[in-house]
Amino acid sequence: MARRILIVTAVQAEADAIARPKGSFIVVGGIGRTNAAVATTTAILENGPFSWVINAGVAGSLPNSGLQLGDAVVANKCVYVEEGLLTPTGFQDIATMGFSLGEFDGNNVPVDAWMLKQLSGIGHVGSVATVATCSGTNEQAQLVQERTGCLCEGMEGAAVVHAALLVNAPAIEIRVISNTTGDRDSQEWNLPLALKNLGEMIETAITALWEDE
Repeated sequence: MARRILIVTAVQAEADAIARPKGSFIVVGGIGRTNAAVATTTAILENGPFSWVINAGVAGSLPNSGLQLGDAVVANKCVYVEEGLLTPTGFQDIATMGFSLGEFDGNNVPVDAWMLKQLSGIGHVGSVATVATCSGTNEQAQLVQERTGCLCEGMEGAAVVHAALLVNAPAIEIRVISNTTGDRDSQEWNLPLALKNLGEMIETAITALWEDE
C-alpha cells in the first residue's frame, strides 16, 4: 500500500503555506478542539487509511521557553490544559480527579514514538499545550506554563493526536512559533516568517518519515 500522510491545519493560511507535499492529504479542520477532532476522524474514516497524521500550524511561545519567532517545535506530548477541576488549593487534572480521557496519563496525549524519533532533529522537542483560551495576559501565559511545563500553546494538537489515537493512526504535532504569549499589547508577532518556516518544516518532516519507514 502506498504511504500517505494526513496533515490537519486549523486555517487555510497554514494549509496554503504547506502546499501539497508528496503523498499528503491536507484538511483545514477549523479552529479549536471540537473542529480538530471531527475533521481528523472524518478524514481518516472517509479518506484513509493514512500511514501517519500530523497536526501542523503556528503557535504562541510560553514564558521561559527560549523559543524565537520562526522556531519549529516537535511535540513529545500534547497536553490538554483546561480539562480538570479548579479547587481552592489549585488545579487537579483528570487523573487526580479519578477519571480518564483515554488510554494515556492524565491530560497528556502521547505522540507516536517512532514519528518522534524520526522528527526529533527538525526542531525543538518538547510538550505543546492545547488551550481553549489563548494566553493574552502575562498571568494566563504563566499559568499555562506552570500547569503544563509546555514550550508553546495552540488550540488543536491534543485533539488531533487524540482522535488519531482512537483509530490507531500514528500521529504527532508540529508547530512553528508565530508570536509570544502574555499581555496582548506587548506580544511580538511574525506570522509571515512562521508560515514560511511551517511549509519548510513539513517538507522536511515528510522527507524524514519517507526515508526510514
